[in-house]
Amino acid sequence: MLHLAAEEPQMPLLPVWPEIVIGLIAFGIVFVIFAKKLLPTINKALEERREAIEGRMEQAEAAQVEAQSVLEQYRAQLDEARHEAARLRQEAQEQGATIIAEMRAEGQRQRDEIIATGQAQIERERAAAAAALRQDVGKLATDLAGKLVGESLEDTARQSRTIDRFLDELEEKAEASR
Repeated sequence: MLHLAAEEPQMPLLPVWPEIVIGLIAFGIVFVIFAKKLLPTINKALEERREAIEGRMEQAEAAQVEAQSVLEQYRAQLDEARHEAARLRQEAQEQGATIIAEMRAEGQRQRDEIIATGQAQIERERAAAAAALRQDVGKLATDLAGKLVGESLEDTARQSRTIDRFLDELEEKAEASR
């Protein structure tokens, strides 16, 4: 150690040539190893990562295009469903109006039928009542006439003619007063 101290003093700023050479050789070895082994592995990993990112971006773009297509289909189907619903509502309204018109016509027909049946029934009952009344009035008239005249008017043909003549005169007087 003494020997070292006896040699020239070294300047810290002046490099020692053997250390520079050894450092350059070590740097060259590290650089060659780095360039031959490590750098291709790093570049390969970076390239794979770049391709993966680009692939995912392409997949994302494709998914976005597909989603847009599905959205357009959905909108088209929704519009079609709305038009179909409007058409069905319109048909239902038309059918409802048709049914209502048919039911009104059927109700009118039934009402007219009931009225006609009622009028026919009333006419039959009026005719029956008139016939019964004519018989009763005729009987009463013949009985009254027989009591007034003092003889019996039992002859049916004569009785019928008298009654008919009497009732016809009454009807004529009733029509004339109208």
